[in-house]
Amino acid sequence: MFKYHCLNPIAQVGLEKFDGQYVKVEDMQEADAVLVRSAGMHDIEFDDNLKLIARAGAGVNNIPLEKCAEKGIVVFNTPGANANGVKELVIAGMLLAARDIIGGINWVQENEEDGDIAKITEKKKKVFAGTELEGKKLGVIGLGAIGVLVANAATHLGMDVYGYDPYVSVDAAWKLSRSIHHAKTVDELYKECDYITIHVPALEDTKGMINKDAISLMKENIVILNFARDVLVNTEDMVDALVAGKVKGYVTDFPTPEITGVKGAIVIPHLGASTEESEDNCARMAVKEAKDYLENGNITHSVNYPDCDMGIKTGGSRITILHHNIPNMLGQFTGLLAKANMNISLMANKSKKEYAYTMIDIDGEVSRDVEEALAQIEGVLKVRVII
Repeated sequence: MFKYHCLNPIAQVGLEKFDGQYVKVEDMQEADAVLVRSAGMHDIEFDDNLKLIARAGAGVNNIPLEKCAEKGIVVFNTPGANANGVKELVIAGMLLAARDIIGGINWVQENEEDGDIAKITEKKKKVFAGTELEGKKLGVIGLGAIGVLVANAATHLGMDVYGYDPYVSVDAAWKLSRSIHHAKTVDELYKECDYITIHVPALEDTKGMINKDAISLMKENIVILNFARDVLVNTEDMVDALVAGKVKGYVTDFPTPEITGVKGAIVIPHLGASTEESEDNCARMAVKEAKDYLENGNITHSVNYPDCDMGIKTGGSRITILHHNIPNMLGQFTGLLAKANMNISLMANKSKKEYAYTMIDIDGEVSRDVEEALAQIEGVLKVRVII
């Protein structure tokens, strides 16, 4: 029987995927798996029994990844599950920036008791006139699950789309419309586009990537959209650019004291993935990943360990070993099993930076002594036998 705990409310359509061999527990310290959305986990002490954390969403800055890796806790996320919801809000953000829809709506509300509102509207509406998206150039930085959808949708609006991603996956490349221009450098995208939208993870080399130097390369009256992570944009430089008029509009899904209320900034309260459909999709994917890992040992969409899949476990025993990525680990594993007269029917080993994962199918049973001996090998973080 596997036990799971929800740190945040998780959509029921996902939790329903847990069958009779799963039970929900109120105490996280009893759980084999934890499902989470945005709850902060950096100050939590994890029980040695915890095997995985499944984040129902893409961002994992609320989870201590290295701490989890060192304790042999696999952290999963759900990339692409909320992509359509974010895509639609990005398109809405461009429309809000192109035409002063918010200003117009506010004006109507302020004059709602005016008996001549219909008449004065015809005179006033020119104040809120804007531009159309058709024919404008959109630059998409990052062509992952969300970036590809945004780029393709923009082509259907008649926009001229430029994409930049030096690490674009083969899967994403296949999904990308052939009409999209592939920028060779991000500077090319900065210089050419009327709108720029960012869809990259928050890494050391992407934090603050939209700064005064980047903005200086952009067109006058550029519109910048950030629905990825707040730290990708240098807020101080953005405020200066808005005040100076270099940047016409900054649409962000991340309210901060520095940017809220600045003229030209459209600040949305982190609604990118806040749709029923996105929350349902994330929950389904998180539960699917958790079940496959607990029942079969397979890792899909982990952010701190390598993905590794040996299919459904059938017969015998499956040994899973989370360990440091150092030389001679496989030799020690196979040598120990050979000494115990155990026959290996299938084996897989994958690594990801400092960490690695080994899966070994054994024809028979694995004794407790063998399991403990594997765990005692230097560099091994956690051993689990699935029977």
